[in-house]
Amino acid sequence: MEDGYSLEKLKKEIGSDLVPSLADGISLVQMDTGTLGIAYVSMYNKAVDCFFKEEWTDCLSKCKALLDITWEYLYTGHWKDVHIVWRQAYTYVSYVKALAEFAVQCSNRCEDFHNVIRTCDMGLLMGAPALNNVLPKLASRIHKLHVSHMQKSDDFNENSDDALEISTLACESSVLISQCSANAVSVLHSSPSIEHFSTNFMVTNTPVIIKGCMDFWPALSTRHWSLNYFKQIAGYRLVPVEVGSKYTEDSWSQKLMTINEFIDLYVAKSDSPTSEPGYLAQHQLFDQITELKNDIIIPSYCGLGECDDVDINAWFGPKGTISPLHQDIKNNFLAQVVGRKYIRLYSTDYTSKLYPHSSHLLNNTSQVDVENPDLEKFPLFKDLPYLECVLSAGEMLYIPPMYWHYVRSLSTSFSVSFWWK
Repeated sequence: MEDGYSLEKLKKEIGSDLVPSLADGISLVQMDTGTLGIAYVSMYNKAVDCFFKEEWTDCLSKCKALLDITWEYLYTGHWKDVHIVWRQAYTYVSYVKALAEFAVQCSNRCEDFHNVIRTCDMGLLMGAPALNNVLPKLASRIHKLHVSHMQKSDDFNENSDDALEISTLACESSVLISQCSANAVSVLHSSPSIEHFSTNFMVTNTPVIIKGCMDFWPALSTRHWSLNYFKQIAGYRLVPVEVGSKYTEDSWSQKLMTINEFIDLYVAKSDSPTSEPGYLAQHQLFDQITELKNDIIIPSYCGLGECDDVDINAWFGPKGTISPLHQDIKNNFLAQVVGRKYIRLYSTDYTSKLYPHSSHLLNNTSQVDVENPDLEKFPLFKDLPYLECVLSAGEMLYIPPMYWHYVRSLSTSFSVSFWWK
């Protein structure tokens, strides 16, 4: 035991529901240990043994070594070819490491847990679901403890970002709305029945905006989403951010950073002429941060799919973020929670005239810059029929499978996409 910090104290601090009581509860025995190898399993078992002996520093050291080994296997070849057991192992080791790291901090009487949160989030981003999904719960619990400590510290400064968020909404959208009238997407001012939606829109592959169907979401009512809310609930959580104007450009890259850093560097400074666009795009944020998942509701229309699986992704960024013209193979509801977006849609009938990229990686993406097309290079794009809309907070757009769509944010924006087959 280090400095009197016991396993019982750990359970009291974090919660007994999130701390294992027996080694069997975190054993690798049910995994493909043959792929992991005898040496790897042996080192893991030693780390677990140190954990239950309350030798926190030795446990932490062994976990760091294990994660270094696991990392090498995760980045050998293509991600899709990585054996699932290595991702599961990353989750297991991250869980033990996070607990040991927390114990070490408490042993040293330090209440700064940002490294512990980072360990949890790396496990969630790089690992695979395991251990009854304990890692997101652990991350949320420690984040609350960390925020509570930070709020008591002398250097804590909570700026009000709500004014920023509201001011950015008064953008060019009013102009675009008048421009959209001729090619406007159909609008329903209340939620249709499931049968009506299926017959008139899903079966006919017809885009439609549905108003009023999100009013009861906590994100739009009891727990209204704002920049300060994101910082309070998830400010120290680690997320992947796309940096660059479009994912089709060579300068595009991805960086890991906390949500606080993302807001401060990219959202709050979006009007700076030298700022590079940053976009938290197509990320399964709601599997990672359960508090935010509790603020949204899966549309009942997703139940029309052939299976129960619904892919839920977050799209959070400043004014000016762009998703180039592309298509997805699944039904899509794009739900606008904060801000506004301009969206243009093209039927699959015009695919050949939209000049998809030839590479396998980008063959679902058009080469055409929709709002500034090079008609000498892409002459067939000229005068193609399209639909368009400005999607505002509280509205949901249905995009049929393979329907081409281009998206540009007109303000600070947070959208949620629901994909289903």
